[in-house]
Formats: sequence, C-alpha cells, structure tokens
Amino acid sequence: MIVALWITAILLTLVYLGAGGTKLARTREQLEPRMGWVTHATNGQVKLVGALEVLGALGVILPLATGIAPVLTAVAAICLVLVQVVATVIHVRMKDTKSLPANVILLLLAVAVAVLRFVTL
Repeated sequence: MIVALWITAILLTLVYLGAGGTKLARTREQLEPRMGWVTHATNGQVKLVGALEVLGALGVILPLATGIAPVLTAVAAICLVLVQVVATVIHVRMKDTKSLPANVILLLLAVAVAVLRFVTL
C-alpha cells in the first residue's frame, strides 16, 4: 500500500506543481487560450488558485517525504479534492465539458492519496 501511496502522491504533486506554477508565473492573458475560466476571474483570483495548488502539492508530498506530521498529507489531499469539486462546478457552469475528464482524474487521485494515507498511518 505504501508504494501505491507514493506513486499517487508523486503524480498528484507533479500535476499540481505544474498547474499551480503556471498560474503563478503567467499572466491571465497568457493563460486564456488554454484556461477559458480565467476570463471570468481577476488576476488575484488566478494567482490565488495557483498558490493553493502549489501549497496543496507541497502539503501532499512534504509530510510524506519527511515523516513529520504525516496526517497532513491526507489533509492536503482532501483540500485538493475540494479544489477539484469547485473546478468541476465552474467548468460545468461554463459548459466546458472537455476539461471534466481531467478534473475527475485529479479528484480521484486526490481521494486515493487521502484514503491511502489514512490506511497506512
């Protein structure tokens, strides 16, 4: 089970570091062609989402890697589940169904990390 936890945690971390880092590093105008939702958000909101994604990614992997407060891995994963629930609602409201499979996969990965972390505590 610990191998499955590590694999899912690493995948989740890499995806969220990339996605969140992109939102932090690029302007809203640069993100618009790939992320239609940013047209309905302020620059601050886009940066906030990016920061939350990066913090969630670090929260998933650092406690697991250091052994310090390992329950925080599960807490961070649950927070990323909430991020994906909100993202899914936004995409559905915008009728952007092409993004939904990615949202569902990320949601399931985050759920898997949370469950596996609680099982292996």
